[in-house]
Amino acid sequence: MEIQLDILESLGVAIFAFILGSFIKNRVNFFQKFFIPAPVIGGLIISLINLILNQTGFGFFKFDEVIQDFFMNIFFTCIGLACSFKVLKKSGRLGIKLAFAIILLLPLQNLLSVALTYIFGINPLLGVAMGSTSMTGGIGSAVSFGKIMEGYGAINSTSIGVAAATFGILIGSLVGGPVASRLISRNNLKSAGTKVLDTDKKNIRPINQKTLMDAIIVIGLASFLGTFINRILALTSLNFPYYVGCQFGGLITRNIYDLVKKDSHIDNIEILGNISLNLFLSLALINLNISAILGLALPMLVIMLAQAIFIGIYTSLVTFNLTGRDYDAAVMVAGHCGVGLGQTPNAIANMEAIIEKEGPADVAMFVLPIVLAIAVNLFNPIVITFFINFLK
Repeated sequence: MEIQLDILESLGVAIFAFILGSFIKNRVNFFQKFFIPAPVIGGLIISLINLILNQTGFGFFKFDEVIQDFFMNIFFTCIGLACSFKVLKKSGRLGIKLAFAIILLLPLQNLLSVALTYIFGINPLLGVAMGSTSMTGGIGSAVSFGKIMEGYGAINSTSIGVAAATFGILIGSLVGGPVASRLISRNNLKSAGTKVLDTDKKNIRPINQKTLMDAIIVIGLASFLGTFINRILALTSLNFPYYVGCQFGGLITRNIYDLVKKDSHIDNIEILGNISLNLFLSLALINLNISAILGLALPMLVIMLAQAIFIGIYTSLVTFNLTGRDYDAAVMVAGHCGVGLGQTPNAIANMEAIIEKEGPADVAMFVLPIVLAIAVNLFNPIVITFFINFLK
């Protein structure tokens, strides 16, 4: 028996999942060490309870997806608003080379996982779900593109993509450090010491009604612009998820603000984006179909391990060589492994672990987060969309 919950009921359960996840994460060192998001922890528990209720005949809860899509689109609008070409320019030629290494990895991840799906005899679109969609894209990307793939017959793509992204978060913190340490040791690399870099960061302003309202106005204008971009994208033969228009709306709005030298209120936008992400993840995870994941346990495990091995080899050969073969390049390898399998926090944590042991890498710490924000968020949706439309 299906029990349909409305918008407010679904939001209430999602908030409870977030509270539960935060409570557990604050008390379990494992979740803190591997940067597992609180909504993922709480959401998985609610999904497990829902699975048990369904298997024992009590019925299951179906949560409203409209509010989930709302928070997803707001989050990706905020991601777009963080993409400042003015800031990217400061990373120079090194940033361009790093961006190339990051972008080149995206189709290769999909080719690897799709090839393995043919070996296992499963829908190749599930390979896309377990490729750059979930690995570099993360849980948010897995949910949004999963719905499109399910529309093309790849049953349970969303649940499988979320599971792959969650696995990636775990393994992303395990691969980067050893790969970078091996490069440092083999090439006898040393830290150049601390350098002074102009990061152009302003002091964060206090949060109040006015500053939040200013940020909401920018987000609202950017997402409104995104609706028109979506109408243009709909004229193409490619099926883009709705959030892509919102993301490009954010990018255009941010760079217009930069061009006219107007404050984009990015500090408060980042806060609102993080809040939207937490609520979006909570809503996505409580609606996760765990039974579908269990049915593909072996193929998923093989594909995830193959992704981990591949990215270790790729970053050693491509990222390291393109970014200069020096100490900072090795630290960026650790970061690229983290984000290529997990999320940005994994990347930063991997880099900080190397720095704590081997010494400062200020160039790497400045360049990588900026390039990641633009290269991944701009190009991954395009790569994923190409593969979906080619394989559908």
